[in-house]
Amino acid sequence: MAKIRITKAYKFDMAHSLPGHDGLCKNIHGHSYELLVTLIGEPINDPDSPKFGMVIDFKDLKKIIRGLIVDELDHSLIMRDDAPEELLIQMKQNFERILQVDYQPTSENMIIDFAERIQKALPENVKLHHLKLWETVTSYTEWYAEDNK
Repeated sequence: MAKIRITKAYKFDMAHSLPGHDGLCKNIHGHSYELLVTLIGEPINDPDSPKFGMVIDFKDLKKIIRGLIVDELDHSLIMRDDAPEELLIQMKQNFERILQVDYQPTSENMIIDFAERIQKALPENVKLHHLKLWETVTSYTEWYAEDNK
């Protein structure tokens, strides 16, 4: 059987700040992100399976990615968990979707986080091949499984 790659795109809007950055990105600002998720596997070869001929049903992939990433991050503000406690309290009192992470929320660190989450959630017969995360229309970050063995 041949290995096949399948890709699905997702979009979400999110704000973040990069404390300690030497430019404007140290301030809270937002992006319209686009995430491409590419999986690799062999199409299911069981004629009795409802997923016969598929590597994974795109509907099932959508459920995984939306549940792990898009629904959590869309229209959220991501802040480092070492932000001043008073600031975190004030932000949470004024806004509903404040998420804390234990890393600098750059696209590079976010894509590493996404890869870890996705790999744990995939069926055994399917592997994460690569991710591409656009932060702006001209800037993106990539993660490849072959680079991270």
